[in-house]
Amino acid sequence: MMQQVAFEPRIVAFLCNWCSYAGADLAGTSRVQYSPNVHNIRVNCSGRVDPMFVIQAIMKGADGVLIAGCHPGDCHYKIGNLYTRRRVMVLKEVLQTVGIEPGRIRLEWVSASEANKFGAVVDDFVNQVRELGPNPLRGSSR
Repeated sequence: MMQQVAFEPRIVAFLCNWCSYAGADLAGTSRVQYSPNVHNIRVNCSGRVDPMFVIQAIMKGADGVLIAGCHPGDCHYKIGNLYTRRRVMVLKEVLQTVGIEPGRIRLEWVSASEANKFGAVVDDFVNQVRELGPNPLRGSSR
């Protein structure tokens, strides 16, 4: 009798260098426990996350994509995170039209001092994606 392996989602996280990546770094140095399912990618600003990066991550098998940036009003580049908010709203709609659940994409504001929030966001998102199940495209374009 074969034992079924529990689904563990693969999450790609695009983190703003000035806030969210620093928050993730603080989580690490503070030994905040959070799910290891996330692969962090540092970007200068959440506004630099091209929607094609998210689409490519999903097409290559990521089960979810987290974009984290500075809180509105605190962006190092003034309004980069506001552009991100609009892009993510449109991106979720586009992905839904092709059968990808909008819950696989998440936008969060995490500052450099919010290590515990970073850990909580990651854990919550991993659980959310775990409930959605594997990415339906996971095996198709690898």
